[in-house]
Amino acid sequence: MLKTLLLTTTALALSLSLAMPASAQTVIRLVSKDLLSTNPPDVAHIERIEAALKAQGTDLDIQIVDLPSSGYADALGVMLLSGDIPDLIYFQGGDAKMADQGILEDLNPWIEKSPNLKAALWPHNVERLKNYPYLLYVYPPRAPQPVIRKDWLDKLGIAAPTTVDEYEAFFKAIHDADLDGDGTPGNTFGVTTADNTNELDSIFNQAFGITGTWMKDAAGEWVSSRITDAEKAKLTWYAKLGAEGLYDKEYVTSKFDVKEDKFYTGKAGVIFGSSAEVIDIYGGKMRQAHPETPIELALLPIPSGPGGQGLSATDVSKEARGFAISTTSEHKEEVAKLLDFMASTEGQMMDRMGFEGEEYTKSGDTYTITDKMSTWYARFFAAANFVPPVEWKSTAAQESLKNITTWFKPDNAFVWPSDYAADLDATENVYRAWVYKFISGEASMDQWDAFVAEWKAAGGDRLNEYARTKLNG
Repeated sequence: MLKTLLLTTTALALSLSLAMPASAQTVIRLVSKDLLSTNPPDVAHIERIEAALKAQGTDLDIQIVDLPSSGYADALGVMLLSGDIPDLIYFQGGDAKMADQGILEDLNPWIEKSPNLKAALWPHNVERLKNYPYLLYVYPPRAPQPVIRKDWLDKLGIAAPTTVDEYEAFFKAIHDADLDGDGTPGNTFGVTTADNTNELDSIFNQAFGITGTWMKDAAGEWVSSRITDAEKAKLTWYAKLGAEGLYDKEYVTSKFDVKEDKFYTGKAGVIFGSSAEVIDIYGGKMRQAHPETPIELALLPIPSGPGGQGLSATDVSKEARGFAISTTSEHKEEVAKLLDFMASTEGQMMDRMGFEGEEYTKSGDTYTITDKMSTWYARFFAAANFVPPVEWKSTAAQESLKNITTWFKPDNAFVWPSDYAADLDATENVYRAWVYKFISGEASMDQWDAFVAEWKAAGGDRLNEYARTKLNG
């Protein structure tokens, strides 16, 4: 019914447009979060994209559809349900409902015909498009990785850790030293995180043998990895770090600003950056906090352990956000050309590097980045194969991107039907509460079976049963 209403409303709008005088240009309507017709850099960016495409024989009038950044997903939903459906739509939630109604185009055939775009995909993009072909978000996945001040690493006089055991010794060395020079050894945590243990999990899950969201138990049945022996071993180690003062047990009440402040003020030696850009933001803020010292950050290795090595498995069930082409668009070919251009070297030069004279300067073949680069962001893509003419990311940030490709492992997570939402929330709450109790010392690891029983009773048994129907096929 919703699809019929949307298609009927859109068809009426299209029939009215046909009565208007023909234009030499093809009008493409684009809606995207934080892309506004009232923002001069956005407008200038779109205008130069139009000019570049016109030079290639595609004459577009790309019209920005304004929506507020605050409450964007809700505002977008209201607009689409009214029958106002742009050609190119950026979703940040709410896409599944539209996909179910047949409003979103299968992108795989278009990508197959778009050489630049196909070559620009990250490994997880390829896998997610197989499972959910309606959204495209060409950016590296969030994969938190650990960094430390390089001068602190040098002061320690030991090699960067490469195994779980070496990480424990490394955190202890940070804790026992007086790296912040306040005269009090023992008041610096080896590592801190914010809100939960997800950041630690990013590099330690694989090391402890937690290979995905779902793993087989001793009986060969699929169960949540959170109730496996591998998870128990990992949490036992986390609890040991907490008991010895190496891991900040206040993580559960620390937001990201608190976590960062502990790093900048020397109360924690290691924190995790969720992306290359975030790692460089940390480096910039660290230098602002210590203007007298030219501090750089060093990326620490992905550790090996008894279970293996690698970054935590990446959910490839679907993109959580990204661009979609509407099935109602009369200009899908032109939209595909736009997306392909944005993935090309010329398009990436514009989208990633900003404007000459603003974000960078050029003398002959030499590019120089300006301070404005720190506030520029890509409006479309961060292509996996783009090599900029000058590298503005730090060595640590560049290494973190390489790790994302080197250590990519797809997860076996899947999209849940809506009637499992309560079970997912309840089991998540049980898990997080027990993890904190284990790490804080409020509960001992001898109570593991009590945690597992509570998790199962909160909906875990139902989740395990459904997972088996998905994974045993």
